[in-house]
Amino acid sequence: MQVTRDFSHYVRAAGAGIQHIDLAVEGVHCAGCMAKIERGLQAIPDVTMARVNLTDRRVALEWKQGTLDPARFIDRLEELGYKAYPYETESAEATEVAESRFLLRCLGVAAFATMNVMMLSIPVWSGNVSDMLPEQRDFFHWLSALIALPAAAYAGQPFFRSAWRALSNKTTNMDVPISIGVCLALGMSLVETVNHAEHAYFDAAIMLLTFLLVGRFLDQNMRRRTRAVAGNLAALKAETAAKFVGPDEISQVPVVAIHPGDIVLLRPGERCAVDGTVIEGRSEIDQSLITGETLYVMAEHGTPVYAGSMNISGTLRVRVSAASEATLLAEITRLLDNALQARSRYMRLADRASRLYAPVVHATALITILGWVIAGANWHDAIVTGVAVLIITCPCALGLAIPTVQTVASGAMFKAGVLLNSGDAIERLAEADHVIFDKTGTLTLPDLDVTNAADIPADVFDLAGRLALSSHHPVAAAVAQAAGAKSPIVGAVEEAGQGVRAVVDGVEIRLGRPSFCGAEALVGGVTLDPEASVVAFSKGADRFILSVRQGLRPDAQAVIAALKDRNIGIEILSGDRESAVIAAAHALGVAEWRAGVTPADKIARIEELKRRGAKVLMVGDGMNDAPSLAAAHVSMSPISAAHLSQATADLVFLGRPLAPVIAAIDSARKALHLMRQNLWLAIGYNVLAVPVAISGVVTPLIAAAAMSGSSILVMLNSLRARSASREFV
Repeated sequence: MQVTRDFSHYVRAAGAGIQHIDLAVEGVHCAGCMAKIERGLQAIPDVTMARVNLTDRRVALEWKQGTLDPARFIDRLEELGYKAYPYETESAEATEVAESRFLLRCLGVAAFATMNVMMLSIPVWSGNVSDMLPEQRDFFHWLSALIALPAAAYAGQPFFRSAWRALSNKTTNMDVPISIGVCLALGMSLVETVNHAEHAYFDAAIMLLTFLLVGRFLDQNMRRRTRAVAGNLAALKAETAAKFVGPDEISQVPVVAIHPGDIVLLRPGERCAVDGTVIEGRSEIDQSLITGETLYVMAEHGTPVYAGSMNISGTLRVRVSAASEATLLAEITRLLDNALQARSRYMRLADRASRLYAPVVHATALITILGWVIAGANWHDAIVTGVAVLIITCPCALGLAIPTVQTVASGAMFKAGVLLNSGDAIERLAEADHVIFDKTGTLTLPDLDVTNAADIPADVFDLAGRLALSSHHPVAAAVAQAAGAKSPIVGAVEEAGQGVRAVVDGVEIRLGRPSFCGAEALVGGVTLDPEASVVAFSKGADRFILSVRQGLRPDAQAVIAALKDRNIGIEILSGDRESAVIAAAHALGVAEWRAGVTPADKIARIEELKRRGAKVLMVGDGMNDAPSLAAAHVSMSPISAAHLSQATADLVFLGRPLAPVIAAIDSARKALHLMRQNLWLAIGYNVLAVPVAISGVVTPLIAAAAMSGSSILVMLNSLRARSASREFV
């Protein structure tokens, strides 16, 4: 009977004719494993991306739509020596828990055997220099073998299984030399015992396994701790919702069965499963994930709500705008996943070094054994030295040096309200020494109000609002909201940095810059708030000026002061009129500013600063900022930004405060410092340890302790990235 495997329901569209699937992979322990998996999968035709996340042992795959069966990836991973299956958060966590328990059992067996074998070895050590009879020594050696051999067979399973899978597929991994070293030590000890020799190494072999298991158990648990942020975020997702299927009839349905336009019921104590707008009811809701505010928000008719929000008191009816994978929470989750899976420059460097591990370490161990034999040593001592070299050169520390810092720093940034959207964003942000802010929607809040709406004829204001619905600019969104517009004008076209236009009843209408609408002459004749932005509307020969105002973000002044304390240059580039930009610049204490700039002007200024050697951080939102965000050395956008800007930005920050900008800079600088420290620790360890092991003064036991210690030291150092931001408010 032929069995077919259908993994299509795990596949999702990634846009532009690309499909995506996440696979959980067992047996991934180091950067060498990551590199081997990625190279093996990328060799498959039509695969566009294969990226391993070492933290949760997940591989993200993308390929051209309709060209490959996902089952082929699982088969390919099996050929490489790794068991794989579709990634599901709950099952992956259950697998991790089971593996953690198994490692703990192996560690318990190895530790118990180590204590007993050491009790037998100490009399042998002392007896060899006194009057112990050969028969007594042999008896203690056989007792040690009786304890150590079965204990090693059980406790060594995590290493032996992984090594066997690799070798059976004609490949190697870091567990191959470890397994060879342990087996050589046990085999030599058994031969020595049979030949009535004075020395056996059962104690060293079983203690070696104990040290290795301690290192692996701590490694796995630290990985689980660094995944805590992503796990907590996943817990915010509601899997079902109460959908109205009739005027007064509801049905509890999966989120995937809900579509935009549906109406759902949100009861007290429930977590919202969709993005939408309240159409009936009144309640307090907790939206701290999106707004950053810990205080509850009053929700009533017209209030937007987001997936992950908690309803506190009353019952709400919500009209759905997005559900399932289209919600803001899903987008945040994808950004966080991108950050954890991304590759930085330093990580790519560590990957290349780890890739050379297997051939180099095996060659080094073989040369060491032959060298000692040529120098006159016996085969016994030469092999013991070779075993020490095999173990001490394990690249765990090098493989963990960068990804652990990146994972911990990504989690710390998320807690501060920042999401990474680029693999090397941390490193580039750490280098930033000049910040350019857009004003509208960045230094100011995205919430706007049309202050002179009463002066505009109602029919004109309604038409302007409908036209504004076709624009991504926050000022246009304010006009649409103030006008209560519901239906956009068909055929409207937006011109980046200028405005939006359409034809209604044979008459062209425009909304945007006064110059775009031919209304420059009207600006001076209207009394406007100096801090307000100006947007013009034209209908045929008629021209109107709308005054739109927004307040500064509540902590903008503190953030600007904090940037100055860090010797970072600051300037404002805005397409807004001069009086509004001057008012904002003076309020914030920013000396360098430019008003009325176009997207091309912003790019020209960024390029000018680049030529001077500046590393520019661009912070902006709106469609007209997308080109300058891409041109900067590194870029950030608020979560309220237009989708195009978020896609272009390297980092996205949540909530109303501007404080995440400072938190991100501080975290990035600390993380880069720790990455460099970890690389030097890993490289320095091997530079010092390998020659010492080759010299023969290191036993396999000491080698195991040194190898595990270097990995634990790197991970502990990485955890320092959790708290990097200095207090400034």
